[in-house]
Amino acid sequence: MRKLLIVGIGAGDPDLMTVQAIKALNRADVVFLPDKGEEKAALRHLREQICDRFIEKPYRTVTIETPQRAPAGSDYRGVVDDWHGRIAANYDRLFREELPAGQFGALLVWGDPALYDSTLRIVERVRAGGLALDWEVIPGISSIQLLAARHKIPLNRIGEPVLITTGRKLVAGFPAGQDSVIVMLDGEQAFRQIAPEDLEIYWGAYLGTEHEILIAGRLADVADEVERVRAQARRKQGWIMDTYLLRRAKA
Repeated sequence: MRKLLIVGIGAGDPDLMTVQAIKALNRADVVFLPDKGEEKAALRHLREQICDRFIEKPYRTVTIETPQRAPAGSDYRGVVDDWHGRIAANYDRLFREELPAGQFGALLVWGDPALYDSTLRIVERVRAGGLALDWEVIPGISSIQLLAARHKIPLNRIGEPVLITTGRKLVAGFPAGQDSVIVMLDGEQAFRQIAPEDLEIYWGAYLGTEHEILIAGRLADVADEVERVRAQARRKQGWIMDTYLLRRAKA
């Protein structure tokens, strides 16, 4: 039986690593590091820094090349399923070649593995394909938690829920009956496509890294600034990871 440790490593700052995550990494014999190309090389380097800082035993690293996802078009789920299938095939091959039975492999996942990350789905797909595989999940501090901490706000108002959604869903409009909405995976600035009059935005990019950027205010007042700053940062860094909270302004 091959064994995996799926470790949530927080939103970018090594100081956000939990004690449990550090202990898990020190059980690993092999650390599998995704390679998403030059554009996101900084993300691999951050993973390497975390390993160098916290792992106190001999270990080795194996690179997993991550294939590009095809444009979503009108079949988003189909495109994602195909993409996950190709990633799972890479995992299956490398686990068979590089992870002997009885040893522990580690996958380092940004934020928390259970929140808008597909690692758990992909390793389940590998096991369903016939590889004897078991894993443990170590939770991490998510970008949502860090966003609230950086803006010094609670995520919810008293007695009210918080909805977590994506930019793809937000384009249909601010969800009816909701007070506070967290938006993730928004590459197209979907907040520009909804009526801004009664909304506030708390936006953050590169949370937990040296490049962290924060903007907050009434959406009607700061939407242009968020869009401009985001575009500048992406050109400069070559990549961007951001999230934001939209909330109805108090009357």
